[in-house]
Amino acid sequence: MTQLHREVDVVLVGFGWTAAILAHELTQDGLEVVALERGGWRDTPTDFPTTHAPDELRYYWRHEMFQETAQETQTFRNRRGQTALPIRRWGSYLPGVGVGGGGVHWNGQTFRFLPSDFLARSHNEDRYGPLPDDMTVQDYPVTYDELEPYFDQFEKLCGISGQAGNLRGDIRAGGNPFEGWRSDEYPNPPMEMTFSQHRFAEGAHDMGLHPYPGPSANMSRGYTNPLGVRLAPCTYCGFCEKFGCGNYSKASPQTTILPVVMQRPNFRLRTYCDVLHVNKDRDNTRATGVTYVDAHGNLHEQPAQIVILCGYQLSNTRLMMLSGIGEIYNPATGEGQVGRNYTYQVMSGVDVFYDDAFTNEYIGAGALGMVVDDYNGDNFDHSGLGFIGGAYIACWTTNARPIENQPVPEGVPEWGAEWKSALQKNFLRHTSLSVHGASMAHRENYLDLDPVYKDRYGRPLMRMTYDFTVNDRRLSEHITPIAADIARGMGGREIKVNSLDSSYDIWPYQTTHNTGGTIMGASPDDSVVNRYLQSWDLHNLFVMGAGAFPQNAGYNPTGTVAALTYFSARAIRDQYLRDPGPLVQA
Repeated sequence: MTQLHREVDVVLVGFGWTAAILAHELTQDGLEVVALERGGWRDTPTDFPTTHAPDELRYYWRHEMFQETAQETQTFRNRRGQTALPIRRWGSYLPGVGVGGGGVHWNGQTFRFLPSDFLARSHNEDRYGPLPDDMTVQDYPVTYDELEPYFDQFEKLCGISGQAGNLRGDIRAGGNPFEGWRSDEYPNPPMEMTFSQHRFAEGAHDMGLHPYPGPSANMSRGYTNPLGVRLAPCTYCGFCEKFGCGNYSKASPQTTILPVVMQRPNFRLRTYCDVLHVNKDRDNTRATGVTYVDAHGNLHEQPAQIVILCGYQLSNTRLMMLSGIGEIYNPATGEGQVGRNYTYQVMSGVDVFYDDAFTNEYIGAGALGMVVDDYNGDNFDHSGLGFIGGAYIACWTTNARPIENQPVPEGVPEWGAEWKSALQKNFLRHTSLSVHGASMAHRENYLDLDPVYKDRYGRPLMRMTYDFTVNDRRLSEHITPIAADIARGMGGREIKVNSLDSSYDIWPYQTTHNTGGTIMGASPDDSVVNRYLQSWDLHNLFVMGAGAFPQNAGYNPTGTVAALTYFSARAIRDQYLRDPGPLVQA
């Protein structure tokens, strides 16, 4: 028997960054908001005390904070015609579970997309000519200028540490000269750089490039955010990515918003609630709420005036499919929108090894790094190169965690006495450069429902069909050698280039930057949601997250996800609540 709850104004599905932002914004207007999180409660003193937060075996290898594949997973294949198989252990990406979601275990690298990233099709076609037919790249239906105030709002919430490069059109030395204009300085100064970043900056400068300190949600000093929540200075312990911060030094929902939201009488959080589907009225024009199952296996129905999907990109896309909202994309015909334009990130890198210097990479932080943007986006001339998009090149010192990192030079065996000797020699004398590239949408990269495999509730798993494209490979082939040139200028003994030279592999960790599937656009013919992240099919359904990206830029997505969330929240508060209905006419 299904337990029917009293109707509320808003139900949030998932409780990570986007839901925390919305809970704060919407409860300010007196709305009654309920959040449903399929994982458990987590807070800093209980779950991430310094006595066990840096437990690499627990959090990295045993995946303490990530979704259990025995409960929900996806199937994967590289291309149509192959048989997709279930992912039994996460590797390439790590979907979070529990209060705070991916905002707990992220590194804190907080970029704004470039202005041209929002015009990926029109900008590139105006400059270079028509794109290939199989590239399904689209412009965003919103511009950088419209989102700038919301980028600023998120950066002040999180206390981002950085150096402005374009302050209201004034190009500032030491910052990123290619960034979009900023209305204000970063709230905190850059982090303290280490040996590796200084060497990287010297090598980049020698090549005429423009290094700048990476924007960081790790605190360079003590900070009190606009909500009155205090964060502490980073201790450079290096346990950020895949870990919760026990020092209150990394911005997360727990350290920025939840202390305020959890005190509000018009907000309630229910944990261990797994939402099965979005409910609709008889005319399929409105969402009426959601059905979920609790930790004891009992079914519940939560009616709501507004339903907002705030889960991870993969979860939101699957829930739309399982709820029968929109048409699932068919690559053979090009029809359907849900699951279309799945994109990821194009990664490569370079290792640098020293004889006469200790890099001491164990002293680090998730977003401690120097970056060059000269080859990101359309910051360089692509004429005749055969690809669009670009990548930033960075030297991050995120921590030399010994289970995860075993740096050895080219030609060393993968195990045995020689490997042990090389690891001992190089562990403290090594650094690396990352090439973090854009992923442009392609007709053959998509998500749909698997025809064979099902979850514990008997629902089809989501199937991922994805491989690197010609555009991806040409991008990497052009920019990776530039990173190698920087690495050679860093004064090491030797370098090791890690190229993109095979099909996409679901096993080795790359990034948790899955995007697309519920993309935003100008009409129902090219998208799932409109510019305010409102469903074209059900006007009281909104879908947050990186699933809205028509393609992925070279940057990490969190800053843009947050800006879009604030933009949507403002539209809900100022427009939708006064006159419920479509905010954009189809």
